[in-house]
Amino acid sequence: MAQFIYKRLLYGILVMWGVVTVVFFLFNVLPGDPARMMLGQNASKEQIDAINKDIGRDKPLFIQYLLYLNDISPLSIHETKNTESAFYLSKKKYKSVVKLFPVSSTKKFVLKMPYLRRSYITRRPVSDILADTLPETAVLAFAAVLFASVIGVLLGILAAIKKGTWLDSGSLLFAVLGMSGPSFYIGLIVAMTFGYLWSKEFPFPLIILVFFFGGGIVGAIVGIIKRKNKTLHGKLSDYIIPKLLISGLIGFGIWFAGYLFNLAWNVVPFIDKYIIFQGTGLNNEGSLFIIDDYGNEHLSLKNIILPALTLGIRPLAIIVQLTRSSLLDVLSQDYIRTATAKGLNYYTIIFKHALKNSLNPVVTAISGWFAGLMAGAVFVEYIFGWRGIGSEIVNALDKQDLPIIMGGVLVIGFIYVIINIVVDIVYGILDPRVRLQ
Repeated sequence: MAQFIYKRLLYGILVMWGVVTVVFFLFNVLPGDPARMMLGQNASKEQIDAINKDIGRDKPLFIQYLLYLNDISPLSIHETKNTESAFYLSKKKYKSVVKLFPVSSTKKFVLKMPYLRRSYITRRPVSDILADTLPETAVLAFAAVLFASVIGVLLGILAAIKKGTWLDSGSLLFAVLGMSGPSFYIGLIVAMTFGYLWSKEFPFPLIILVFFFGGGIVGAIVGIIKRKNKTLHGKLSDYIIPKLLISGLIGFGIWFAGYLFNLAWNVVPFIDKYIIFQGTGLNNEGSLFIIDDYGNEHLSLKNIILPALTLGIRPLAIIVQLTRSSLLDVLSQDYIRTATAKGLNYYTIIFKHALKNSLNPVVTAISGWFAGLMAGAVFVEYIFGWRGIGSEIVNALDKQDLPIIMGGVLVIGFIYVIINIVVDIVYGILDPRVRLQ
């Protein structure tokens, strides 16, 4: 087991080194002059040279790379006497420094907090900026995973129990649509619909309700007749519900065509009539904490609903299908057939025996998605004005504030790697077969 853990830790270190290397060289070959960005166009050459020396850009690119590795590494070598050295152990830069042992008469091996440099624009330490925004990104990712996990597992169980019915087909359709839609596109639709158009009131077209209930009544009558004639296959509800949905979609199509092309408003009854419901009361932008008119900060949980819903749609779609396929696989096992033959209640078999044995891959997927959502929240945060790492990175991209961009990417990459390592180790403890593989 110790060898397995060492391998995973070594793998994580190599991945992070690769991320750091790619990020450094990618952003340092971009055009632009950080010194002139900080000082303005009227700065003198002496001022620009002083700033370039302070941020280390007066040195060759490879030396800058070594300096950056030394800065962000918790274990590093620093000059302790020569204040002009680029590797000098400055108390203004480095925090929580513990001097471990000397390397030479003037250099020491130290343990410190990683130094992510300072913002070009505000001159604040990047670590402080990211520390302010990381909790909101973590809360958003957790809310999205919680929503996707609870709803996804429940829908997956229903799809497995109702295999071959409209519920099963509907879950497959939802999974395909959920995995196909980009987060930024879904976010725009959700923000516009629930945060703007339906925020104060929700006008529902009456014609959709007329078709919905009309189709349901007709479907119920036809279903009852078929059941009396013994030509109905399956349950009556499985026959009626698809008719409700199809007739409702027909009503929606008629209303939408009339609304879009202004057709048949005086021909089709109810096409221009609405039932007004209470709106969602949600905002299309906002953060976890809001500041009132008096400057007081308040927790606003409703602002997390729309971004968490948007961020959770894709993992929800995957968890539904993963739960369904895993549960169906377990239900085909011999011990389940034995339990059925002994007369155990069907739902007891599902929830007491089959479900707990089918959730292993689901739990692994959920933990992996949490790490992925921490990285994938960039556009969702920007769309909803959520003050997290993602929106901070987007704003820094707009201003070409490279230290924030590089620091944000590294922090997200570090979180992703750490979560995956922890999941691998925990899964290896629970399942010895993983260690062998």
